[in-house]
Amino acid sequence: MAFGRVVAVAAAAACGLAGGSMLFSAVPVGKGGIGDAPEPPSSPAPPPPGLLLLPSPAASCPATPPGWLEKPNGCGYWDNNWDRREPLALMNLKKKNDETGEEENSSRLAHYKTKATRHIFLIRHSQYNLDGNNDKDRTLTLLGREQAELTGKRLASLGLKFDKIVHSSMTRATETTDIISRHLPGVKKLSTDLLREGAPIEPNPPSSHWKPEAVYYEDGARIEAAFRNYIHRADVKQEEDSYEIFVCHANVIRYIVCRALQFPPEGWLRISLNNGSITHLVIRPSGKVALRMLGDTGFMPPEKITRN
Repeated sequence: MAFGRVVAVAAAAACGLAGGSMLFSAVPVGKGGIGDAPEPPSSPAPPPPGLLLLPSPAASCPATPPGWLEKPNGCGYWDNNWDRREPLALMNLKKKNDETGEEENSSRLAHYKTKATRHIFLIRHSQYNLDGNNDKDRTLTLLGREQAELTGKRLASLGLKFDKIVHSSMTRATETTDIISRHLPGVKKLSTDLLREGAPIEPNPPSSHWKPEAVYYEDGARIEAAFRNYIHRADVKQEEDSYEIFVCHANVIRYIVCRALQFPPEGWLRISLNNGSITHLVIRPSGKVALRMLGDTGFMPPEKITRN
């Protein structure tokens, strides 16, 4: 019996894995080869033993996504224009040649093509004092400061020319950034409220800690704005590959990873990240995104690893 396509389960299940550090590589999923005969409309035959079937797009896609979240273009399929920076999307297609009246898309297209690759390093803040009454009091613990030192040393050991460090304005993220930056002299630091911790979207399955819908409505729009503002392919004027560090929070990072890989963002809570961990996203000029590293803390001694 011929099957129209083979579904690769590993990539789709990535948002459902939790704990530890993981490495991923993207595997393209293709449809049936040329010459495959169309299957007659009939009742589907039972799958062979050992074949795991994924739910249909209709069953796996949310019927009514939140207002700030654009509905995916065919759930389970890659949207090339996910960041609205596809070359044709940047062109004014209504602009015509004055003499011939024809569009000069081919000659203009080169001016809108990205040439550089962006490397995004998402760092979760180090361990902090959970007993603080407000953000100002939630400073890093002694262990947290040690974790930040280890993370800074790890980033420095990569031998990369980092362009900038963008960090959440919350105290624990700011303190983590200050320690990391000592190991990366000369790299400019930028603070933003967009990357502050929050509840990005109501998780599925639901969390045991209930939150009113208003929390997701407010935090979710801000965190989605952070994603759109910082996670996209390089600007057309960028000539060389860039290496950028973002120091923020577990919820923000998990949501960004799901959105960047075009996985259902409701699965963000299924991922677990250690304090001071490193997540590495790569955004190619084509707009394709790869997850090189997720929550890596392999550079820390086991007794220094925490997740609070």
